Amino acid sequence: MQMKHYPAIDPEATGRQIVQLRKERGLTVRDMQNWFGFDAPQAIYKWQKGQTLPSVDNLYALSILLEVPMNAILVQVNRPQRNERQDNSCRPVFLVLHV
Repeated sequence: MQMKHYPAIDPEATGRQIVQLRKERGLTVRDMQNWFGFDAPQAIYKWQKGQTLPSVDNLYALSILLEVPMNAILVQVNRPQRNERQDNSCRPVFLVLHV
């Protein structure tokens, strides 16, 4: 069986990247919270810890704030993917009842 790789985003590495870019620009979490208009900073802390990723529109706004393209924020990894027929175990099962 031959393995192919597909790109994926590494949330933890992306979080570390957000922290690094934030610090390079001399921004605090509070600065980011104000930029986004968040009531609390929890979302930003979750991004930085790699617990969640910013939504696409928040990622776009973050790229403007940090003055980098969006792909400079996201850290990509390659994950293995099997190159074979898909397993049928995940397909829905339909029952036909004869009345």
